[in-house]
Amino acid sequence: MGRARRARRIAAAAAYGGGGAGAVGLATYGLLAAEAKIARRVVGTPFETAPDDSGRYGHGFGDQIDLVVLGDSSARGLGVDEPSQTVGAIVAGAVAAFSGRPVELTNLAVVGAQSADLDGQVDQLWERVEYPDVAIIMVGVNDVTHRIDRSVAVRHLAMAVNRLRERGTEVVVGTCPDLGVIRPVPQPLRLIAQRWSRDLAAAQTVAVVEQGGRTVSLGDLLGPEFLESPTVMFSKDQFHPSPAGYARAASALLPSVLDALGQTTVDTGRAPDQRRGEGVGPVAVAAVRAVADPGTEVVGTDEVGLRGRLAVLLRRHREPLPDTSDGDGRADPADDSADPTPAPDGQEEPAADVQNRTGQPH
Repeated sequence: MGRARRARRIAAAAAYGGGGAGAVGLATYGLLAAEAKIARRVVGTPFETAPDDSGRYGHGFGDQIDLVVLGDSSARGLGVDEPSQTVGAIVAGAVAAFSGRPVELTNLAVVGAQSADLDGQVDQLWERVEYPDVAIIMVGVNDVTHRIDRSVAVRHLAMAVNRLRERGTEVVVGTCPDLGVIRPVPQPLRLIAQRWSRDLAAAQTVAVVEQGGRTVSLGDLLGPEFLESPTVMFSKDQFHPSPAGYARAASALLPSVLDALGQTTVDTGRAPDQRRGEGVGPVAVAAVRAVADPGTEVVGTDEVGLRGRLAVLLRRHREPLPDTSDGDGRADPADDSADPTPAPDGQEEPAADVQNRTGQPH
């Protein structure tokens, strides 16, 4: 079964209350439990707490922008020493600079939180901010490491997004990162965690887009840099990002936050560009492509195709556009578990191909 089908199945189970993450055998479960204990001993707990980054950023004129951050330790900023080094602080400062308006950041993320904890965080949010402008959610790692049924995790995320959207809040979700890049986690746990985290990220995208939010793939965002400079991109526990790692994650989320707020930059408010491998297609296919391509945004459209809602895939990369002199420069789907190009048995199509077939604008 391809990852696109698994993502749809998990998201559907989340919507209708079923299970979506088949149980592992007793022998495999025992092995994973033992490997997880080893990983925890290696990683350790060198941090007591994360800095409090809530507060006002920028000194511009006009009404303040209310930005909230929900989720787990990555959203909280565990692994850094200064409040200014968290994802929330970096994004808040940048939004204030781009908009020329002050930004009030409220961070209610909790170290160790799972997706099921988002409901309580939203409850706390309503006590602090009645109508937030935009919310950033980063969650999923603890669902994988605690072997939470993926459909259950996705259901709680979808409910949180739905509650926020009902208040008119724009929602940007940084999907579950690829745990296969965490070197202290031994094999075979790392390979299994990689598959589970990627499947969860794809299913998160399907569910979030269906609820009116948008997602940004964090994928193996730190992977190449970690291999080359682990002491730079990861903190001393070798698990949570360092200030440089959080800055990279913030740079991936920022364009989507600005776009959600209607702020115009060189990479917001634009149509998909085929030269970047962007396009419009089934949300499950876009979700799979995003998992394999960190920094990719998926946001829904009002269009519904044969396989459900269509979504826009935008690759917000800083690298130059590919050379198209020998072709159209379209990116490869880049995931060997994704369903291949159209076939009579109903397999999925790459998003860019569906865009061309359906005549969607680009």
